[in-house]
Amino acid sequence: MSRKSTRSRSTFGIPRPATPHRPRQGPGALRVLAVAVAAAACVGTYAVPASADAAGSDPVVSRGVTIPAFYNPPAELPAVNGALIRSEALPLGLSIPGLDGRPMPGTATRLMYRSTDSGGQPVAVTGAYIEPSAAWKGTGPRPLVAVASGTVGQGDQCAPSLSLQYPLRLTGETLAVGYEALAIYRLLSTGAAVVVTDYVGLGATDRLHTYVNRLDQGHALLDAARAARTVPGASVTADSRVGLYGYSQGGGASASAAELQSSYAPDVKLAGTYAGAPPADLTAVMKGIDGSALAGALAWSVNGFAQADPDLRKVVEASINATGRAALKDASTMCVGDAIFGYGFTKSTRWTTSGMSLGGIIAAEPRAQAALDRQRIGGTKPTGPVRVATGVQDDIVPHDQARQLAVDWCRKGAGVTYDAIELPNLGDKLLTNHLVPLITDQGEAISWLTDRLAGKAVASNCWTMPFQR
Repeated sequence: MSRKSTRSRSTFGIPRPATPHRPRQGPGALRVLAVAVAAAACVGTYAVPASADAAGSDPVVSRGVTIPAFYNPPAELPAVNGALIRSEALPLGLSIPGLDGRPMPGTATRLMYRSTDSGGQPVAVTGAYIEPSAAWKGTGPRPLVAVASGTVGQGDQCAPSLSLQYPLRLTGETLAVGYEALAIYRLLSTGAAVVVTDYVGLGATDRLHTYVNRLDQGHALLDAARAARTVPGASVTADSRVGLYGYSQGGGASASAAELQSSYAPDVKLAGTYAGAPPADLTAVMKGIDGSALAGALAWSVNGFAQADPDLRKVVEASINATGRAALKDASTMCVGDAIFGYGFTKSTRWTTSGMSLGGIIAAEPRAQAALDRQRIGGTKPTGPVRVATGVQDDIVPHDQARQLAVDWCRKGAGVTYDAIELPNLGDKLLTNHLVPLITDQGEAISWLTDRLAGKAVASNCWTMPFQR
């Protein structure tokens, strides 16, 4: 059996199998077939300490995919956040030889580094650093962009660093798509280096991924920027300007990191932050996801928060039925493609003993609601200029709560560039209203962030908020 299987139990007391069964084909499977490819571009267990070095661990198998031993954390972690634990060459799945003999778009390194989780405990996080082949033509040393990926799933095989090596993983048991490669490669083409975090528990095999956990994500992203400085062969230094880039789950991570930087990582020279479609208010986001093509993400949220917060865990344990327990367990090893086919358009009322939605149950319990409220982004002024972009038709990560984040930051005197992306309604609950702004706004987002990395000033447009949707 895998180490994760033998050392971890699901949040709700159900042992996890070494090789989970295939995603079931739910009643919405035929409807999600048309949106599966588009949604791939969209957007548990009690934590247990690592207890074995990679070389001495049994292999972890997640939905038929053997996770490389590199991803097994060691028993002892460094004392300093951002310290590099180990690294190795990472072959990029999409790469071509350049005219000068160097690979295009760059040379990649797989990383494991130390961070601190939401409970204040040290945690090993994996990711990847890419040294670009393109020269940096701006002022100062080569800058660094720390990329926070959008939703990819909760199984270790879904980790962004693995997707850089295997851009499309399609087997009989899992479907993983490395859709962030487009943004990453466009960033590399500017001459900026890129570091990608796998987040806490995604890839690293000692715990479950704490999906959309504000502190876990923000810390992991900032510590990835720190770790990049010490990667062998990296040209970035402590003097390099740093940009944060993320959409959807990644937008929440970059927004959180911008708020946390001044207290958690003041040594990171943050020059600018792009937060696209950020899930700043999880209460609103849970309502948007429930019953949508990406309903499985609701299970990832519950799994992750139940792992980290005893109050929420007690409420969920007392409220879910056998169908819900099975769904939460099943989803804990899924990638986004698996979740679409397995639980697309499922309503959480099917998972509860009362027939209430999970969001309604949490809202009715003050301690559980307080756990979600602690995840709210917008309570702290972010460091440096930020760009918040949100599609006005987005019903998965609702537009109104993303706009509210910009309003909250403006009221705190932050330098905010707010962009409401005007598009027609492309289909309720289908992910299209969430996905299309990711593509249509990407060029503008990268251009804006590249200007910040070059040291160019930008004026806030907070004064336009009353006139923007």
